[in-house]
Amino acid sequence: MSGSARWLQILGLGALAAGLAGLDYSSALSWLSAGLLPLAGLKLAEARSLPERRLVSLLTLIGGGVQGAQQGELLPSLLQLLATALGLAGLLALEVGSGLSWRAVLRRSLAVLLAALPVALVLFLLVPRIEPIWQTPNLRGAGASAVTGLNSELDPGSISNLADNTGPAARVSFSSGQLPEPAERYWRVIVHEQFDGQRWKQRELPSNRRTEPTAADSNPESNTSSQVWLVEPSPVNALPWDGSGRANPNQLRVNRSGELQPLQASRERQAYLVRDTGSPQPWQQRQPSPADLELPAGSNPQLEALGASWRDLATTEQRLAAAKQWFTQQDFRYSRSRGALPAQRGLDVFLFERREGFCGHYASAFTALMRAAGVPARVVSGYLGGTWVRPLSGAPYLDLRHSNAHAWSEVWLAGQGWQRIDPSAWTTAPASRAEGSEAGDSTNPISSWLQWLQWQWWGLDLAWSRWWLGFDQAGQEALLQRLFGDQRQWLGAVVLGAVAGLLALALAWLQWLQQPGKPQGRRRQLNRVLQLLEQQGLQLQPGETLESLALRAREAHYGHSELLTELVASYNQLLFAPLTGPQRRQAEARWHKLRKELGKRRLKAL
Repeated sequence: MSGSARWLQILGLGALAAGLAGLDYSSALSWLSAGLLPLAGLKLAEARSLPERRLVSLLTLIGGGVQGAQQGELLPSLLQLLATALGLAGLLALEVGSGLSWRAVLRRSLAVLLAALPVALVLFLLVPRIEPIWQTPNLRGAGASAVTGLNSELDPGSISNLADNTGPAARVSFSSGQLPEPAERYWRVIVHEQFDGQRWKQRELPSNRRTEPTAADSNPESNTSSQVWLVEPSPVNALPWDGSGRANPNQLRVNRSGELQPLQASRERQAYLVRDTGSPQPWQQRQPSPADLELPAGSNPQLEALGASWRDLATTEQRLAAAKQWFTQQDFRYSRSRGALPAQRGLDVFLFERREGFCGHYASAFTALMRAAGVPARVVSGYLGGTWVRPLSGAPYLDLRHSNAHAWSEVWLAGQGWQRIDPSAWTTAPASRAEGSEAGDSTNPISSWLQWLQWQWWGLDLAWSRWWLGFDQAGQEALLQRLFGDQRQWLGAVVLGAVAGLLALALAWLQWLQQPGKPQGRRRQLNRVLQLLEQQGLQLQPGETLESLALRAREAHYGHSELLTELVASYNQLLFAPLTGPQRRQAEARWHKLRKELGKRRLKAL
């Protein structure tokens, strides 16, 4: 059996092994992927027959498919494609034996994959879609790993701990290719509704009230505005978004508080698409509950007294105006250096003694004041701003780091629903937090070429994710409506006809690859030369080489036997000699000239 086949199979298993690093091992499919690799390796080590070696290539192809069912990002997809190509090449090398080098076998395998791509594209576009298996809830687990980031519990000073953490949190690209306005760069993640006088907590909703559909498209045919998110692993079961739009209902849900949540908790990298709908969100209009007014009596007496003094104002808007006026008159300072507050009367200390703090302090204090004033309010934590990156390839995107973590408030206004209020903006908070920055400009220069390379790769990754996630069930439905309208009965016939036609074109293309100039095509040319010689009485004997045939022609005193010798030498030169580009073109011209001359002459025995 071919030695190149063994090395191709080993490399294929290596590509599969590299893809195991990004799997979530709380999923059954991940353990299946991990189990296939050692099985294939052991089979390769002990294989002695051709069928056993074929099984190794088959296991490689299956392993690539199983990993593809779990990971759709760019790097895993490239590794899966490499493993598939190497598995196919190893199988082909086994079938042809030692007749071809491993490079030639790999080229043939890539040609087969390229020939199959048009068929795959037709099936991808026209065959009714199901959700990718890596988004299927019962195949995704809760995950065992977690990273730093936002937390379901918010201590007023806890977000300041992330201020110096420049690790990646998420990135988002926009179909418009434009950076949203500063007021639109609030990315909500967690809603904190329960307050014990010191910390804010995420309220656990009953399972039957946990989620609700996102708003439907006001014009489902347009779908012109969308966002593609890639979010790093997080310890919380909520994902960043702007609070509007429609997410894939088979992948995500929006709960009654406006949190975007996966159907199954998972601490792995998340990729999802959110389409703009132009419609109000149900969560924004949900009536407040008694929990949105709860405030532990006596926990912060000065705060409670101040808030209660605004209860006499007739409207909620007047109470908000009074709170804003009070904050702006007290010379509050925005600083991340003042973190934890005392366990007793912590918010009183912040409001009436320190008057200095981070976003969590201001959001906590303002929300508590609103509750004391009789206004339903809650704290929201997420991200603010971001770095606008324009990669050389792919669309621009917003890069969010853990240092972009932010907290703000939401209050209930009759007739308007839940509205965002950011009390940090009433202080000396630097505008750059909301304005963001642009990668590579004078305010945020690229610190190293490694950072620059990372941004470029992320741009490609987002472009791939936008192409893959953007063509979901809604996108396919819109395409089919444009192509077929109400005549869907022709869809099956069109798909079968397109697949048959593309398969015919693929076979023709593979045949063309073996035309003159390729070793296989040149072999056919040589066969025609041998047929001509056979008609003239000079026949290649079993086991005889071309050189021996030319020598026999010369010994038999055939006319023009020198021409046959030159033709054989030209054939061997083209097939085996390491030639440069110009040398190969000259050798090709000489080969064609000798063939034509041989066709004009007739070999005769003297």
